Amino acid sequence: MPPVIETVHNFIDGEFQPSDEYMDSYEPSTGQVWARIASSSDKDVEKAVQAAEQAFPQWSATPVAQRSKIMMKIADLIEERLDQFAEIESKDQGKPVWLAKMVDIPRAIHNFRYFATYALHDLNSSSIKQDTNSTNYTVKCPIGVTGLISPWNLPLYLLSFKVAPAIACGNTVVAKPSEMTSASTKLLAKVFQDAGLPKGVVNIVLGYGKIAGQALVVHPRVPLISFTGGTATAEHIRRSAANLCKKFSLELGGKNPAIVFEDCNFDKCIDTCIRSSFINQGEVCLCTSRIFVQRGIYDKFVQAFVEKAKSKSVGDPTDSSTFCGALISLEHRNKVTGYIEGARQGGATIQCGHGVLDLDLPARCKDGYFVRPTVITDISDDSPAMREEIFGPVTCVVPFDNEAEVIQRANSVKYGLCASLWTENVSRVHRMSPKLDAGTVWVNCWLVRDLDMPFGGTKESGTGREGGKYSTEFFTEEKTICIQH
Repeated sequence: MPPVIETVHNFIDGEFQPSDEYMDSYEPSTGQVWARIASSSDKDVEKAVQAAEQAFPQWSATPVAQRSKIMMKIADLIEERLDQFAEIESKDQGKPVWLAKMVDIPRAIHNFRYFATYALHDLNSSSIKQDTNSTNYTVKCPIGVTGLISPWNLPLYLLSFKVAPAIACGNTVVAKPSEMTSASTKLLAKVFQDAGLPKGVVNIVLGYGKIAGQALVVHPRVPLISFTGGTATAEHIRRSAANLCKKFSLELGGKNPAIVFEDCNFDKCIDTCIRSSFINQGEVCLCTSRIFVQRGIYDKFVQAFVEKAKSKSVGDPTDSSTFCGALISLEHRNKVTGYIEGARQGGATIQCGHGVLDLDLPARCKDGYFVRPTVITDISDDSPAMREEIFGPVTCVVPFDNEAEVIQRANSVKYGLCASLWTENVSRVHRMSPKLDAGTVWVNCWLVRDLDMPFGGTKESGTGREGGKYSTEFFTEEKTICIQH
């Protein structure tokens, strides 16, 4: 009996609407087509923008307490359907089901609840000037139709991180998720319907970035674009809309260093660096891909890290014992393994992973896109594997001698998203952290997130910041009102 093929339509003006064309979507763990996804045209994007425009006057005038109530209902419904969301997210993206249940879907729920409550307590500023006998105060006004473009690695997690603040602030949305991971939007749209979100407040158009995404980016009546994805795509977005004076938030790639000093909590460091290097198959913009280890513990670190990496199981995402699932596509798998082979040919040592130990996959996964956690040593800082974003389960481990040296080497790449610092020396933490080119520096931890704090990158890792007041500032225009008495 042939497998059932899921069909995912666009969601426009509160209804599922077909597109003229559809594309195949492949299940990464099997390599087989499992869904048909709408392949939207400029016409579909225009319909979505019109629906968002029509919904904006009423939604922007809706009291914030009512908007918050609807968002809390959205969060509750996602939570009720958590298992269903997690299973679809795993099938569509390749990640283990347990990971989607533990991280992706709970974070989506948190995003809606956080911004629903933050909006209730956001304050405006004011100033009383006696010399001019005037009072100034500010109001934050919603902007209008927002264009939200999200990536394939954390589909619902990152889409909700854009949708939630946008609608909390009173905007309407045209969202364009990645064409490779669009399936969970079908469940999300049903949640919007069941939660009573008014028609047209959130519209979802599916399809290729070069068609649907491009149409959204250059649309003259979409004044704001929030994009998470690759640096090269972001450059194209900026160039395409350069003449339109849009607001941009760009969260892009990373080549994130971990810096490990001899006085670190060794066992915690090993366990956390394994997670930061290989969780979600290394397909997280915040993943560690360069580990600088102080020379005195370098050999000990490599031995322990490689042993732990070898122990991590790779296989069927539905198996609760699987640590690494499948990479997103065959093309991406070939890109990742190409970096590994390039490093090997350049004289580096592949300590474990791809090309060292064969995969042992169940029959249903034999055509899936899997790569073992791979550790590379004996590699120079100018190697592509040390300078370019691989976005897979690959990390390089190299020694260093002193602070000044490792800061220079950590900062030598074009990216600046995050870094992690492992030391028990508080003075060193305060001395080094400001000198690292990174939007976030984690000390003795990784991916500990507080949505009240700014999140974003430096250099080619992006522009703008996301989080409570930072997202609110982005999704509103702050207006000064001056009254003279």
